[in-house]
Amino acid sequence: MTRAHLTWLVGLLSVTALTAAGDIRVTPLTREGRVLVSFEMPSGFNADMKAAVHSGLPTTFTYEVELRRGLSFWFDRTITSATVTAGVQYDNLTRQHKLSLLIDGRIEASNVTNDEGVVAKSLTSFERLPLFNTTQLEPNGEYYIRVRLQTRPRVGWLFFWPWDRSSASGYAKFTFIP
Repeated sequence: MTRAHLTWLVGLLSVTALTAAGDIRVTPLTREGRVLVSFEMPSGFNADMKAAVHSGLPTTFTYEVELRRGLSFWFDRTITSATVTAGVQYDNLTRQHKLSLLIDGRIEASNVTNDEGVVAKSLTSFERLPLFNTTQLEPNGEYYIRVRLQTRPRVGWLFFWPWDRSSASGYAKFTFIP
């Protein structure tokens, strides 16, 4: 393989990795001593996920949200993290969806609905979740929020790939100004 081919292949793999990593849109906001995190994955509730939900299997979207600080000469440092789990269980007899939202294992909300639009939004869109305190942040410091998603059951062609930990990910940088 020539050097030009190798360079082209590395470039192609980098573009593919960056495209796959940008599936989740993340928006951080600091207010009143808290870091509020909004994130959404519009393409998350696709036909495969709808089929899994309608089969009656408990379906969960587990988002690992990390507050991180980039370091120039070493690995980025994770300041703190939170786990947001959105789940749905479809009851074939009543034709209703039972929804739940857990943050770090604590139940934050539960709901029952017939509307599939509400189900899709409940699993893939979150607004201003107060996940982190700003007490550990330095003024004028550069930080970022990274969100990674893992779904259960796993659907798609990567089902058999044992090293694929996250289905999608995204991040957003911000400067902490108190």
